[in-house]
Formats: sequence, C-alpha cells, structure tokens
Amino acid sequence: MNGDRAAHGGRRIVLWRHGQTSWNVERRFQGTTDIELTDAGVAQARRAARLLAGLEPDAIISSDLRRTVATAAELALLTGLDVAYDEGLRETYAGAWQGLTHDEIMARFGEEYAAWKRGEPVRRGGGELETEVAARAAPVVERAVEKLPPGGVLVVVSHGGAIRTTIGRLLGLPPSSWEALGGLSNCCWSVLGDGARGWRLLEHNAGSLPEPVLGDDD
Repeated sequence: MNGDRAAHGGRRIVLWRHGQTSWNVERRFQGTTDIELTDAGVAQARRAARLLAGLEPDAIISSDLRRTVATAAELALLTGLDVAYDEGLRETYAGAWQGLTHDEIMARFGEEYAAWKRGEPVRRGGGELETEVAARAAPVVERAVEKLPPGGVLVVVSHGGAIRTTIGRLLGLPPSSWEALGGLSNCCWSVLGDGARGWRLLEHNAGSLPEPVLGDDD
C-alpha cells in the first residue's frame, strides 16, 4: 500500500466531471445530448488525469457519452486501466430543456425552473426526476466499489447533475437538499471516503489532489 492509501485507509470514490464542451461555454443544457469535448476540454482532461493518476486508481467506470469517454481515456492512458462504460452514468435526460441556454430555459420554463431550484421533484422538460437519475447511477457505482480491494480507489467519470444526485444518494441526504451540494466545474471532482457510518464527503469540486482531513472536529 502506498503512502497516500495508508493516509486515507478505507476505500474512496472519485467522481470526476468531464472536460469542457462548446455547449458548456454557451451555457446550453446538454443532458443526454452527445456533445464532444473542445480542445480546451481535452487539455483539462489531460491535466486532471496527471493528478488523479497519482492516486493509483484500481478501476475506472464512465458514462458512455463522448465527452466522458474522451475524459476517461486520458486517465486510462496514464494508468493502463480499462474503462468500463455504463449508460446508467449518463447525465439527466431533460427533454425540452436540452439544447436550450440558461436564459432560454428561464424564459420558457420559469415556473418549472423555480420549482426545481426550491428542491421540488420536477421532470425538467418532461425528462427524468433527480431521484430517478440517482436510482440508475448510484447502483452502478456501488457495484464497482464492491470489487475494490481494501483501501482501493474507484474513479467515476460522469456529469455534473448525475454526480450531484449520486453523491446525495450515497450520503443518504434527502433529495430536496441535493442542490445544496453545488455544482462541479469542468474536469473537477468530488471524493467520498468509506467511514465508520457510511460514506463521507472528503472533497467537493476539487482540482487538486485530496489531502487527509486532520482534526475536523476542532
């Protein structure tokens, strides 16, 4: 076991958002639309992969959309690991919202958007509920975690909304509070650690290597 694993002890899940796409730049809701990375997005993935490779991950799982496939490929190249793709890790399907900018969504679906922000269960654009996204994505992560060795590290390459709902589900938080977790920047990640009473959120929206938390109660 290397020094980093010894410092952290239990298993860890690194939930890594894909790199930048043109729709991200335009603030356009992607959902399940299959958009490629920009050149800047590829560069982000390469930089992040160099950092995450230092964690010596044991497994990589990924959404099967092109933006996550390309992001995961950068870490696979450095680690020599195969990537397991699963459509369960795709972003939220948001129906009529997909392809619209943030301002267009506000103008056309203002009441629906406000209800979602209040934490109410909303099928944005006639699509999936956040709880439905968590119900398909979290089990994919849990099955992969079960295969880890003691102290193992799993990297999950997914999307901002899907990651947030998965974190909420794994932490046992009520769905109405998931929005409080906040979003992830392109190619940033969150880290969950296996604690005595279940999963703990160790890092959120990080762009540097996780550090051990010392004296977090004082």
